[in-house]
Amino acid sequence: MTFIPKPFNRMWHSFVRFLYMAVGVYLIFLLLRFPALSLRYALAGLNLWFVKMIPTLLPFMILSGILINMNLTESFVRLFHPVLRFFYGTTPNGSYTLLMGFLCGFPMGARIAGELCRTGRLTVREGNRLLAFCNNIGPIYFLSFVVSTLSLEKPFFPFLVMYGVPLVYGLFVMRIPLPFRRSDNKQKELTLSRDYRPTKSVRLTGRTTDMPSQIPQTQGLLEATDNAVLSGLTGIAKLGGYMVFFNLLNILFVPFAHLPATLLQAYYCILEITGGIARCGTSHPYLVLIMLPFGGFSCMGQTYSMIRNTDLSIRAYLCHKLAQTAITLLIYILWRPF
Repeated sequence: MTFIPKPFNRMWHSFVRFLYMAVGVYLIFLLLRFPALSLRYALAGLNLWFVKMIPTLLPFMILSGILINMNLTESFVRLFHPVLRFFYGTTPNGSYTLLMGFLCGFPMGARIAGELCRTGRLTVREGNRLLAFCNNIGPIYFLSFVVSTLSLEKPFFPFLVMYGVPLVYGLFVMRIPLPFRRSDNKQKELTLSRDYRPTKSVRLTGRTTDMPSQIPQTQGLLEATDNAVLSGLTGIAKLGGYMVFFNLLNILFVPFAHLPATLLQAYYCILEITGGIARCGTSHPYLVLIMLPFGGFSCMGQTYSMIRNTDLSIRAYLCHKLAQTAITLLIYILWRPF
């Protein structure tokens, strides 16, 4: 274990706090200096949330919440589970997370993994592994927004890279043993939520399986729908706040308009991917396609909001996203399809 002197540690924390304060003061100054531009950036984020996020994500959030509250996730994925279990070694609820994460798009993968871990249906270990590759930009978003905005005449290869990389990456993540941090409590890795008691081993069909000692209560249709609507509205409101805030951060580089356009457009994509795509347009399609697996800091914050109050790791998620972005970059360097 690396020893860090306490004085140096205190100095570092003081420096970080000073940096946060300086950025905050600088941002407030820019908001007062450019009020019209600030309003435009904030409205752009609000418009993207209202026009894109609510219609495409809220119905899936409510439907998924109903299935989880009624304990129907395993039945829902029964047809696909044997195939997914063969390739990825998932449990039924793990197969549900994987399938819905890819079909519904970001941030449904993180939201479902968090809800299943929080309610005792998915282990933290499996949840962390699934979160590494099943929380991506949705195919509907890609085909309807990305392809049209970038004017991609041949979208098949970018589509294949966008979803082929995480699917292949997931094979290694799910099948290769990964190091996990040891805990004083050995059962913590298997504890699905702080609200549930530790797991116990149950003998099923000749093999030992870790099951939660407290089975979540199945809700009726009306109760499940009401809770799912409330949870979905809360989740979508959080996403809206993140989109407005991170779009507003585009104002940080307004005083540095003389910087190269490519650098500014890369900053836009890293900050908030939807706004970055709109600003880059057709000028830098490769930059957008390479940044799509990462999703931007706005997506990172939204993912954290979906998995907070669970033992799922946002740091591990960030590392996996950076690895998939690097693989995507290498693919486009080796083969430029258009």
